[in-house]
Amino acid sequence: MKARVCALAWCAMVALGTLAAPAAAQDDRMTPIPAPAQPTAITLDTGPLPDARNKEAWHRQYGSTFTRNVTVATLTPFLPAPGTASGAAVVVAPGGGFRTLSMENEGWDVARALAARGVAAFVLKYRLNQTPADMPGFEKSMAEMFSATAARPKIDGDAMTARLGPQIADARAAFALIRKRAGEWHIDPDRIGMIGFSAGAMLTMATTLAGQDARPAFIADIYGPLGAMTVPADAPPLFVAIAADDPFFANDGIGLIDRWRAAKRPVEFHLYERGGHGFGMYRKPTTSTGWFDAYARWLDMHGLLSPKR
Repeated sequence: MKARVCALAWCAMVALGTLAAPAAAQDDRMTPIPAPAQPTAITLDTGPLPDARNKEAWHRQYGSTFTRNVTVATLTPFLPAPGTASGAAVVVAPGGGFRTLSMENEGWDVARALAARGVAAFVLKYRLNQTPADMPGFEKSMAEMFSATAARPKIDGDAMTARLGPQIADARAAFALIRKRAGEWHIDPDRIGMIGFSAGAMLTMATTLAGQDARPAFIADIYGPLGAMTVPADAPPLFVAIAADDPFFANDGIGLIDRWRAAKRPVEFHLYERGGHGFGMYRKPTTSTGWFDAYARWLDMHGLLSPKR
């Protein structure tokens, strides 16, 4: 019985992006909390998720904040201090298996760090697949989803764009809103990128492949799938970071990197020895903790931390 409970807890941690939580964290329980105040969150015009029965719910785990059953998408701006804006912007897509969102570790904390570097950041709370309304039911459903015997669908570009209709619509609405208010927010409409974590990385790649008005100018895939996919002729510069001990995506090859290089498109790839899955902005005694500094240097190399000349 104890082994079964431990397995459920481990699967739930993985599902919520907390497998790589800091060693100092003691409380891995999922504790329901009221929805936090989000005074700057802007409702996107994609409407409510069709046929959704369960309401949005929030909880904390490992000292971090998560949400699930998101039925209405929002975008929360984190703008640089006056006089420090580079003109670049990034849409931040947290992960969570399209069943939950790691809003703090892979959302707000990332956005604050970008704003401190002069980059306007926008946390995308995209619509999610429904989960049971009660916490025990949610934990059980996540454990089943991430069990060793669960089916693992092939993840490629075509599959992602086919499966993520509502989420891609949310991302496109986010880009449209940022471009509409670019003057107000001191943003160059041609320098809007996107960064995603795990499932958010899938959404980032799907948004890139879907193209049209939402094509990001630069993208980052943080511990997302690295399988081969068709690379657009004008594919944006790509930054990738993943740990070699990632239990989900570290053993499927690096076809994505190979395809980007074959297409002669800019790509930077960081494979960290350790870090697990979901390390995000957690401080850990592994080199994976340095991914954000590496990403910032990459942005700077591409001229995105300075005003365009």
